[in-house]
Amino acid sequence: MKVELKPQAIKDLRSLQKQEAERIAVKLAELENGLTGNIKRLTNFTPEYRLRVGNYRVLFEVEEATVVVYRVMHRKHVYAKR
Repeated sequence: MKVELKPQAIKDLRSLQKQEAERIAVKLAELENGLTGNIKRLTNFTPEYRLRVGNYRVLFEVEEATVVVYRVMHRKHVYAKR
């Protein structure tokens, strides 16, 4: 699978501390080998999936053979009403 980061996800990663961003980047690279790790399908929420990396959540969708990452946020902010 190919992992594609949306502009907002890139901005989110750049705003994190280097150590956290590197940890998340490793997990994103693992997604290329398939949907492995702490992944959960979300109900009544868009994007449809989340990947847990410590206190951070990576929100993504799967489109054909591509994982499209929309946001990378701290867990206390990610599920707030928009």
